[in-house]
Amino acid sequence: MGESSTRRDRLRSWFLDHRPSRWSAGVPVIALCAGLLFATSGTAAKGGDLRSEVTTLPGLIRERTHDNALKARQVEDLQATVSALTEERAPRTSEAERLSRDIAGLRHGTGFGEVSGPSVTVSLDDAPLDSDQIPEGFDVDDVVVHQQDVQGVVNALWRGGAEAMMIMDQRIISTSAVRCVGNTLILQGRVYSPPFVITAVGDPADLQAALDADPTVSVYKEYVAQLGLGYEVSSAESTTLPAYAGQSQLKHARAVR
Repeated sequence: MGESSTRRDRLRSWFLDHRPSRWSAGVPVIALCAGLLFATSGTAAKGGDLRSEVTTLPGLIRERTHDNALKARQVEDLQATVSALTEERAPRTSEAERLSRDIAGLRHGTGFGEVSGPSVTVSLDDAPLDSDQIPEGFDVDDVVVHQQDVQGVVNALWRGGAEAMMIMDQRIISTSAVRCVGNTLILQGRVYSPPFVITAVGDPADLQAALDADPTVSVYKEYVAQLGLGYEVSSAESTTLPAYAGQSQLKHARAVR
């Protein structure tokens, strides 16, 4: 009896010393949850990083610009595939052919068709001055190209009878917006640094005359003379502007009365 009581006392003492705590009992649950989180993260990332390693604004802009350029090429490829399949499977009726001709004619004027002809190209660039070289009475904002400078050239070329226009490597359509942040140009999801190049197809003499007569361009040319901002105009006998390949659906619109 005494020996049996001693054995029970020993067992009770061992259990008290080795019984699992609440934390030790929860370790398997925590490990399981961690495993699920790692698996979910790996699936979401598809083998890549969930968060970009780029931490600076210029780096982030360059990364997003590169992504947008890749997606734009993918859109062009898909549009070409859709056009080819439509052409292959569309019914060959006289009405369908008439509609196709009408659509082709509209594409030219709306920017969704390639345009060729004589052209004028304007290049705008920042002044090659350091901050300590800026003349008295001017500041750093005066030695960079601004949104109104680019927009002034664009408006002048349209008034000069431009049939089609391209800024940098992108075709301009009615919904295109010119925006500048600092000395960078944001156009249809891509970011560009100066010099900013605008090319317009049309009569070179009329386009040049419109540039010379535009008041905004005239003000810009005063800064060209005083601070050395870049302004170059050239013409070509024949230039081909590619069709617009970006988003073509209006997301917001308002009637003009």
